[in-house]
Amino acid sequence: MIDFSKIKFDDRGLIPVITQSYYTGKVLMQAYANKEAIEETLRSGYAVYYSRSRKKLWKKGETSGNLQKIVKVKIDCDGDSVLYLVKDYNVACHTGEESCFYRNIEFNKENKPDPYEIFHQLYKLIEDRKKNLPENSYVSKLFKKGSDKIIQKVGEEAVETVIALKNNNKDEIIYETADLIFHLLVALVDRGVKVEDIQDELLKRYK
Repeated sequence: MIDFSKIKFDDRGLIPVITQSYYTGKVLMQAYANKEAIEETLRSGYAVYYSRSRKKLWKKGETSGNLQKIVKVKIDCDGDSVLYLVKDYNVACHTGEESCFYRNIEFNKENKPDPYEIFHQLYKLIEDRKKNLPENSYVSKLFKKGSDKIIQKVGEEAVETVIALKNNNKDEIIYETADLIFHLLVALVDRGVKVEDIQDELLKRYK
Protein backbone atom coordinates (compact mmCIF):
# COMPACT_ATOMS: atom_id res chain seq x y z
CA MET A 1 0.00 0.00 0.00
CA ILE A 2 1.40 3.38 -1.02
CA ASP A 3 1.54 6.09 1.65
CA PHE A 4 0.57 9.08 -0.49
CA SER A 5 0.65 11.33 2.58
CA LYS A 6 4.43 11.55 2.09
CA ILE A 7 4.05 12.80 -1.51
CA LYS A 8 3.46 16.53 -1.97
CA PHE A 9 1.34 16.94 -5.09
CA ASP A 10 0.85 20.51 -6.34
CA ASP A 11 -2.51 22.27 -6.51
CA ARG A 12 -3.23 20.42 -9.77
CA GLY A 13 -2.55 17.07 -8.14
CA LEU A 14 0.76 16.65 -10.01
CA ILE A 15 4.37 16.00 -9.05
CA PRO A 16 7.55 16.21 -11.22
CA VAL A 17 9.05 12.87 -12.21
CA ILE A 18 12.69 12.42 -13.22
CA THR A 19 13.38 9.22 -15.16
CA GLN A 20 16.85 7.70 -14.93
CA SER A 21 18.56 4.65 -16.42
CA TYR A 22 18.92 1.96 -13.76
CA TYR A 23 22.21 0.69 -15.17
CA THR A 24 24.01 3.81 -16.41
CA GLY A 25 22.56 6.48 -14.14
CA LYS A 26 21.80 8.63 -17.18
CA VAL A 27 18.90 11.06 -16.73
CA LEU A 28 16.48 10.26 -19.53
CA MET A 29 13.59 12.69 -19.20
CA GLN A 30 11.40 14.78 -16.92
CA ALA A 31 7.61 14.61 -16.87
CA TYR A 32 4.73 14.71 -14.39
CA ALA A 33 2.59 12.17 -12.58
CA ASN A 34 -0.55 12.24 -10.50
CA LYS A 35 -1.67 9.71 -7.90
CA GLU A 36 -3.24 7.45 -10.52
CA ALA A 37 -0.12 7.51 -12.71
CA ILE A 38 2.08 6.41 -9.81
CA GLU A 39 -0.38 3.68 -8.84
CA GLU A 40 -0.50 2.40 -12.43
CA THR A 41 3.30 2.55 -12.69
CA LEU A 42 3.68 0.33 -9.64
CA ARG A 43 0.83 -1.96 -10.71
CA SER A 44 1.96 -2.48 -14.32
CA GLY A 45 5.73 -2.34 -13.80
CA TYR A 46 6.11 0.22 -16.59
CA ALA A 47 6.53 4.00 -16.42
CA VAL A 48 3.23 5.88 -16.55
CA TYR A 49 2.97 9.67 -16.48
CA TYR A 50 0.24 12.28 -16.64
CA SER A 51 0.03 14.33 -19.84
CA ARG A 52 -0.78 17.94 -18.99
CA SER A 53 -1.65 18.79 -22.58
CA ARG A 54 -3.96 15.79 -23.13
CA LYS A 55 -5.12 15.71 -19.51
CA LYS A 56 -4.87 11.93 -19.17
CA LEU A 57 -2.52 9.14 -18.14
CA TRP A 58 0.34 8.43 -20.52
CA LYS A 59 2.17 5.11 -20.62
CA LYS A 60 5.60 5.87 -22.07
CA GLY A 61 6.25 3.89 -25.25
CA GLU A 62 2.70 2.63 -25.73
CA THR A 63 2.74 3.97 -29.29
CA SER A 64 6.47 4.00 -30.12
CA GLY A 65 7.29 0.71 -28.42
CA ASN A 66 9.93 2.40 -26.23
CA LEU A 67 8.46 1.15 -22.97
CA GLN A 68 10.32 1.88 -19.75
CA LYS A 69 10.41 -1.10 -17.39
CA ILE A 70 10.36 0.08 -13.78
CA VAL A 71 13.01 -1.18 -11.39
CA LYS A 72 12.48 1.28 -8.52
CA VAL A 73 10.38 4.32 -7.70
CA LYS A 74 11.91 6.78 -5.23
CA ILE A 75 10.89 10.06 -3.66
CA ASP A 76 13.17 12.91 -2.58
CA CYS A 77 13.70 14.11 0.99
CA ASP A 78 11.10 16.88 0.70
CA GLY A 79 8.52 14.63 -0.93
CA ASP A 80 8.01 17.01 -3.85
CA SER A 81 9.60 15.05 -6.69
CA VAL A 82 9.69 11.41 -7.78
CA LEU A 83 12.42 9.34 -9.42
CA TYR A 84 11.69 6.45 -11.80
CA LEU A 85 14.61 4.05 -12.30
CA VAL A 86 14.02 2.15 -15.54
CA LYS A 87 15.60 -0.46 -17.79
CA ASP A 88 14.91 -2.28 -21.08
CA TYR A 89 14.07 0.97 -22.86
CA ASN A 90 15.31 2.08 -26.27
CA VAL A 91 15.12 5.86 -26.44
CA ALA A 92 13.32 8.35 -24.20
CA CYS A 93 13.29 11.48 -26.36
CA HIS A 94 10.89 12.17 -29.23
CA THR A 95 13.93 13.30 -31.27
CA GLY A 96 15.27 9.75 -31.28
CA GLU A 97 17.98 10.50 -28.72
CA GLU A 98 18.38 8.17 -25.75
CA SER A 99 17.91 11.07 -23.35
CA CYS A 100 16.03 14.35 -23.62
CA PHE A 101 19.09 15.96 -21.97
CA TYR A 102 21.44 15.53 -24.91
CA ARG A 103 22.44 19.22 -25.25
CA ASN A 104 24.65 21.55 -23.25
CA ILE A 105 23.21 24.87 -22.07
CA GLU A 106 24.83 26.45 -25.14
CA PHE A 107 22.41 24.18 -27.10
CA ASN A 108 25.13 22.18 -28.78
CA LYS A 109 24.93 18.40 -28.73
CA GLU A 110 27.15 16.50 -26.31
CA ASN A 111 30.02 14.75 -28.13
CA LYS A 112 31.27 12.55 -25.31
CA PRO A 113 29.42 10.45 -22.76
CA ASP A 114 29.45 11.43 -19.11
CA PRO A 115 31.88 9.45 -16.91
CA TYR A 116 29.16 7.37 -15.22
CA GLU A 117 28.05 5.86 -18.54
CA ILE A 118 31.45 5.41 -20.18
CA PHE A 119 31.48 1.60 -19.95
CA HIS A 120 28.03 1.30 -21.52
CA GLN A 121 28.80 3.78 -24.29
CA LEU A 122 32.13 2.11 -25.06
CA TYR A 123 30.30 -1.23 -25.21
CA LYS A 124 27.83 0.21 -27.74
CA LEU A 125 30.68 1.67 -29.81
CA ILE A 126 32.50 -1.68 -29.81
CA GLU A 127 29.26 -3.43 -30.85
CA ASP A 128 29.00 -1.02 -33.78
CA ARG A 129 32.62 -1.71 -34.77
CA LYS A 130 31.91 -5.44 -34.70
CA LYS A 131 28.81 -5.04 -36.85
CA ASN A 132 30.17 -2.64 -39.45
CA LEU A 133 33.93 -3.40 -39.34
CA PRO A 134 35.07 0.06 -40.49
CA GLU A 135 38.49 0.31 -42.13
CA ASN A 136 41.42 1.59 -40.07
CA SER A 137 39.67 0.66 -36.81
CA TYR A 138 41.77 -1.14 -34.20
CA VAL A 139 38.67 -2.87 -32.80
CA SER A 140 37.61 -4.00 -36.28
CA LYS A 141 41.03 -5.59 -36.76
CA LEU A 142 40.65 -7.47 -33.48
CA PHE A 143 37.27 -8.87 -34.49
CA LYS A 144 38.62 -9.86 -37.90
CA LYS A 145 41.43 -11.81 -36.21
CA GLY A 146 38.89 -13.74 -34.14
CA SER A 147 38.12 -14.64 -30.53
CA ASP A 148 41.51 -16.20 -29.74
CA LYS A 149 43.30 -12.94 -30.53
CA ILE A 150 40.81 -10.94 -28.46
CA ILE A 151 41.28 -13.28 -25.49
CA GLN A 152 45.05 -13.11 -25.91
CA LYS A 153 44.93 -9.30 -25.74
CA VAL A 154 42.95 -9.45 -22.49
CA GLY A 155 45.65 -11.70 -21.05
CA GLU A 156 48.44 -9.41 -22.21
CA GLU A 157 46.75 -6.32 -20.75
CA ALA A 158 46.07 -8.15 -17.47
CA VAL A 159 49.77 -8.97 -17.11
CA GLU A 160 50.74 -5.37 -17.90
CA THR A 161 48.27 -4.14 -15.29
CA VAL A 162 49.74 -6.49 -12.68
CA ILE A 163 53.25 -5.18 -13.50
CA ALA A 164 52.01 -1.58 -13.18
CA LEU A 165 50.48 -2.37 -9.79
CA LYS A 166 53.73 -4.02 -8.71
CA ASN A 167 55.69 -0.93 -9.80
CA ASN A 168 53.28 1.24 -7.79
CA ASN A 169 53.30 3.99 -10.42
CA LYS A 170 49.92 5.76 -10.38
CA ASP A 171 50.03 7.01 -13.98
CA GLU A 172 51.12 3.59 -15.22
CA ILE A 173 48.38 1.88 -13.21
CA ILE A 174 45.71 4.21 -14.63
CA TYR A 175 46.91 3.73 -18.22
CA GLU A 176 47.22 -0.05 -18.05
CA THR A 177 43.92 -0.48 -16.18
CA ALA A 178 42.13 1.52 -18.88
CA ASP A 179 43.75 -0.73 -21.52
CA LEU A 180 42.62 -3.84 -19.64
CA ILE A 181 39.03 -2.63 -19.22
CA PHE A 182 38.83 -1.62 -22.89
CA HIS A 183 40.03 -5.01 -24.14
CA LEU A 184 37.79 -6.78 -21.63
CA LEU A 185 34.82 -4.88 -23.09
CA VAL A 186 35.84 -6.08 -26.56
CA ALA A 187 35.89 -9.64 -25.24
CA LEU A 188 32.46 -9.20 -23.61
CA VAL A 189 30.99 -7.97 -26.89
CA ASP A 190 32.61 -10.91 -28.67
CA ARG A 191 30.99 -13.35 -26.22
CA GLY A 192 27.64 -11.56 -26.07
CA VAL A 193 27.91 -10.67 -22.39
CA LYS A 194 26.57 -7.21 -21.54
CA VAL A 195 27.82 -4.72 -18.97
CA GLU A 196 24.39 -5.01 -17.33
CA ASP A 197 25.03 -8.73 -16.77
CA ILE A 198 28.19 -7.89 -14.84
CA GLN A 199 26.39 -5.20 -12.84
CA ASP A 200 23.62 -7.64 -11.91
CA GLU A 201 26.18 -10.21 -10.75
CA LEU A 202 27.97 -7.60 -8.61
CA LEU A 203 24.64 -6.51 -7.11
CA LYS A 204 24.00 -10.14 -6.09
CA ARG A 205 27.30 -10.09 -4.20
CA TYR A 206 26.65 -6.76 -2.45
CA LYS A 207 25.74 -7.51 1.16
